[in-house]
Parts: sequence; C-alpha cells; structure tokens
Amino acid sequence: MNSVKSVLRRISPLSLTVFAVLADQITKFLVVKNIPLHGIGWSSPGELLRFIFVYNTGIAFSIGHDWPYWLRMFCFVVIPVMVIIAFLVYVIRPNPLTELQRWALCGVCGGGFGNFIDRIFRPEGVVDFIDVKFFGIFGMERWPTFNLADSFVLVFGVILVISFLMEDRKGKKSITEVKDE
Repeated sequence: MNSVKSVLRRISPLSLTVFAVLADQITKFLVVKNIPLHGIGWSSPGELLRFIFVYNTGIAFSIGHDWPYWLRMFCFVVIPVMVIIAFLVYVIRPNPLTELQRWALCGVCGGGFGNFIDRIFRPEGVVDFIDVKFFGIFGMERWPTFNLADSFVLVFGVILVISFLMEDRKGKKSITEVKDE
C-alpha cells in the first residue's frame, strides 16, 4: 500500500499540468472566437489591464520571430518537447524533489505544453492576449503581451527557483551546525 501511496503522491502534481494546459487552451479559444486580431476585447479603467488578440511567432518578447522556419521549429518545438519530457519523467520517477518542487515543475510543464500546442496547431503563432500597462519602466509603456501558459511558466518557475535556493540555504545551515559541534 505504501508503494501505491508513493506513486500517487509523485503523480498527483500532474493534475496541475493538465489544469494549466486546459485553462490556457480554453482562454486562447475564447480569445480567438471573440476578439478580432489586434483588437481590444476588454479594458480595465485606466487601461491597466487589457485583453487583446495577437499572434507571437517567437518566444518571450517575440525573440526569434524573424529566424528561419527550421531554426524556429528546432528551438521552439524540438528542444521544448525534449525538456518537457525530461521534466515529466523526472517528476514521476523517485527523486530528491520536495512536494513543492514537484508541483512547481508540473506547473512549468503545463505552461510549456500549452504554448507548445499552439506552435504545433496554430501556424500563425502562439495566441497572446494579456496586455498590462508598464508605466514607462525600462522605456516600455506596456509589458509585452502574454498568455496564461506564460504566466504558469513564470510563476511556477520562480517558485521552483526559490524552493531550490531555500533548500540549498537549509543544507548549508545544517552543514555549518555539524561543523560547529
């Protein structure tokens, strides 16, 4: 029974991956169906937050949008597939990850897979729609448009990095305590 519990504990974070992909793809479907390309579908007072519809053929900040097709396919499809598969295998197999790290890694994978689906099934590019005012910081009036998948990658990526840093700090602290004894 313990081994079944152990396996369930290891694979339960995959539910976050599924949720991330579904939430991302449903919102993109709604955007494509309800907002004209380059149109504003909704805007908050003061335009702090807007929902607009754009395609992104690059990655973050449209990096690589003008690269040759074969290079974009390799960098934006082949490499991400290998990374996502490696992450998911690592999550499922017994490893030293904490529960938080396992969940965070699955959140990152869900976001990555959401954008990967667009790269495969939307030749126009990845659907981006969240547009946030940036108040001229770094010379940008608005932050580059993004989507839920990007948010999952960023938020859970930050959580993952912080958890590794905290774990590393704890490890160094316990080594110091052992040396002091």
